[in-house]
Order: sequence, then structure tokens, then C-alpha cells
Amino acid sequence: MSERKYFSPLARGLHWIMALMILAMLFIGVAMVASTGPAYHRLVGLHRPLGIAILALAFLRLVNRVASGAPSLPTTLPQGIRLIAGSSQVALYLLMIALPLVGWAMLSAGDYPVSITGGVTLPPILSPDPALYASLRALHTWLALGLFGVILAHITGALVHGLLLRDGVFQAMLWRRPQVRTQIE
Repeated sequence: MSERKYFSPLARGLHWIMALMILAMLFIGVAMVASTGPAYHRLVGLHRPLGIAILALAFLRLVNRVASGAPSLPTTLPQGIRLIAGSSQVALYLLMIALPLVGWAMLSAGDYPVSITGGVTLPPILSPDPALYASLRALHTWLALGLFGVILAHITGALVHGLLLRDGVFQAMLWRRPQVRTQIE
């Protein structure tokens, strides 16, 4: 039996949908901090349900990853690079789950509703506590900065694999598999 070279279609779909959602969320978060008035409230109205959607999809993605696995990294990669790759994957999953949970906890501690689409409001997960709200708000900011850094490292690694090493790691997450060219003689 040959080893799988590509992620499952569900894994690839979740990866690219969540990549767009997370990048949008980071930019919305930055814009929220810099906004006031109606613009701020519109951005908050996007930020909260998008965060909950990312949380739900992150759990789905984690279950799929455990069930489906992932293609192995090339054996030509040094052990240190393999360790960094594995650690960055763990960091991405932890941050995709922790960041929305901390946001939800922060809003609960601040006695703010977490409204999602259709007028549905999630229950608070903490009792109101202004001091805890302040601490969780700072933690949420630091986790977002950490996620931004891990994403930059992830993109850099993907580009190194795709453009320099050309070892199949980048292609494993693409929708279209590269065509195998045959030479006609």
C-alpha cells in the first residue's frame, strides 16, 4: 500500500476556509481596536459570530485530523525542521481553539452577550467579574498576536516547501494535484 501524499478533501476544505476566516478575523480585530461608534459595533457584530464559527470548525478540523491523519513529511527533512513543523501545527490548533474560548470567557466576565447569527445568544461561560474581564482581554490580545506570528511562520514554511524545496509538502494541501508530465520521445 502506498503512502498518502495529500490531505483528505475535508481537511483541505477546512484548511482554506479557516485560513480566510482567521485572516479576516485578525484584520477585523485590528480594525475594531482602531474604531469607534457605528463602525466599531458593525465590526463587533462580525467578530463575535466569526469567532464562534472558527471555534466550531477548529474542533471539526481536529476531529478530522485525528481520524484521517496527515501525509508524512519527507524523510529528507532534518529532525529539527520536523520538530518545528509539528510544534507549529500544535500551536495553530491550540490557538484556533483557545483564542475564541478566551474571547467568549472575556465577554462573559464583562457581562456582554455573545450573539451569533439569527438572534441566537450563547450562554455565558463565566460570571461577571470586571478584573477577570480585564485580564482575559489582555490575554485575548496576546493570543491574537501569537496566532498572527504562528500564521506568518506557517506561510513562510509553506512557501519554502512550495518554492524552494519542492518536496510535495505544499502540494499536499492544494486543491488541484500537479499534473505529471510525461516526455514523448
